[in-house]
Amino acid sequence: MTLSPETFSKNMRVYKHVDKNGIIHYSSKKPVGKSYNILTVRCPECSEWRNSVNWNTTPLITDKFNLEIDSAAKKHGLESSLLKAVIHAESAFKPTAVSSAGAQGLMQLMPLTQKTYDVSNPYDPLQNIHGGAAYLKHLKGVYSNIDVYLAAYNSGETAVEKYGRSIPPFPETKEYVRRVKILYNRYQRIAQTSASNSSLSSYGNSAH
Repeated sequence: MTLSPETFSKNMRVYKHVDKNGIIHYSSKKPVGKSYNILTVRCPECSEWRNSVNWNTTPLITDKFNLEIDSAAKKHGLESSLLKAVIHAESAFKPTAVSSAGAQGLMQLMPLTQKTYDVSNPYDPLQNIHGGAAYLKHLKGVYSNIDVYLAAYNSGETAVEKYGRSIPPFPETKEYVRRVKILYNRYQRIAQTSASNSSLSSYGNSAH
């Protein structure tokens, strides 16, 4: 779950290497005697980042991946506005985003989630969005309450079950649910305004 360095005041350096069995490892410590890549990510737990964005006023992103989002929303029975909110909160619409925990791509999918939903390339926008949408659909079916299924998307089903199918008492998860809901409502309003304008335009054209 990452945003670009421009949106936060504290960066984290993460070392990525692949072992002899092909398993990918992420560490904050430099691997000894191994080839590695360096990833610069934001720290989702850092108060510096959480307090740096006003989600009620931060600009929305309406011109990226609309076809992929609408396709996934239609296939999985979700609102495009919800997917946009999750993508915005997770990666700021940056398809190459990587978190300190190893989550990847637009919807910040963990390797196990990628495997579950047949995502072979997490940095491919269409695959990533469809994988994330499929996971959200699953969580929505299990928990129904938006606060809870968003919490599960952030902290995992195990944590949500542990705390009685409610939002776990983790600051990051509470903040995550709050910001996604704010963004969701804002993207919904844009969609409703667009639909209203489209209807008025169609009516005006038919009246002539």
